[in-house]
Parts: sequence; C-alpha cells; structure tokens
Amino acid sequence: MRKHGDTKMDEIEAGFKKIMQNINDMKKTDANLSEQVKTHDGELLGRMAAMAKPVVKSVGLNLLKIGKQDTKNELYDANYYMEKMIVLGKTDPAAFRPDDPSKMITDQFCVLSEKGKFYELMYSSDGFLTDSYLNPIDPKSAIERYGYDVMFMLYQGMHDYMKSEKELLSALEKVIGYIFAAPRKS
Repeated sequence: MRKHGDTKMDEIEAGFKKIMQNINDMKKTDANLSEQVKTHDGELLGRMAAMAKPVVKSVGLNLLKIGKQDTKNELYDANYYMEKMIVLGKTDPAAFRPDDPSKMITDQFCVLSEKGKFYELMYSSDGFLTDSYLNPIDPKSAIERYGYDVMFMLYQGMHDYMKSEKELLSALEKVIGYIFAAPRKS
C-alpha cells in the first residue's frame, strides 16, 4: 500500500507524467510535420515526376488510344499513344468523359508520361469500339483523386528500376571480367 510522501513512488509517478508529456509533445510535432508534408505533397510529386522522365521514357508503355473489339472481345486495328507512360493508380471511374459527356467511362487510371506530366487515362467501350481520353491533371489533383498510392508507386517503380540497373551492371562487370581476363596457364 502506497503511503503519501513515498519518494520512490513520487519519482515513478513524476517520471511517468514526464513520459506522457513527451508523448503528447511528439504527437503535436508529428501532426504539425504531417500537415506540412500534406501542404507540399503536390510539389514533391511534381519534382519526383520531373526526375523520373528518363526512366519513364525507357521503361514506359505505349498505351491503347483506340481499338476495335471482335466478338471474342479481342482488340484489332489498335492505335496507341506515341508518348510512353507508366500507370500509377486506378480509381472508380467518373460518370462520363470530360471530352464527350455521352461516353461512359469503364476504366480510369492515373498515368505519368515520359514528359513528366500526369494524366487521367479514361477508357470507354460500347462493345465494338474502345477509345480513350487523356485528361491532364496536376500532381496535387493526382494525389487527391488517387491517393498517396501514386506517390508510392512512382517511388517504388524508380527504386525497382535502380535495383535492376545495379544488378545488370554487376552482371555485365562479371561478363566483361571473364571475357577480358588474362588467359590462364595450364
């Protein structure tokens, strides 16, 4: 049973109060820093996109612009966007396309082009024709509509690319070392 004025217990209680105060202070600091990051997240994503342009140009895909579907839902007479892109996210499609309100959107993606620009790639299909619309969006809007997944996917894609490049360089160094190694004497 604790007696009032028990110095050991008073020290423990004072230490506990100090710990709780530190936790509360850290939560306030964390909230403040999180708010600062959220305020500038679009700027960060924009800078990441600018740095990723050469990689997108190298590993990006020429995505479908328009194509016809046969009775087996296979595409023919397909036409692709000239600019390479990477897909960063997907969302529930909007009700209609901004370029043609009569076209319902079946799939909607956030993509980054080789020029460092973000777009919403919106596909529509009437069962015979699948076509698309590239809706330009700014980095902040990309985060608002697709969440922080776009930032994570861009980071992860660049990380994976760098890792594969390092592995390729390491393998090439070994091959070159083997090819140009001095002949061994028997």
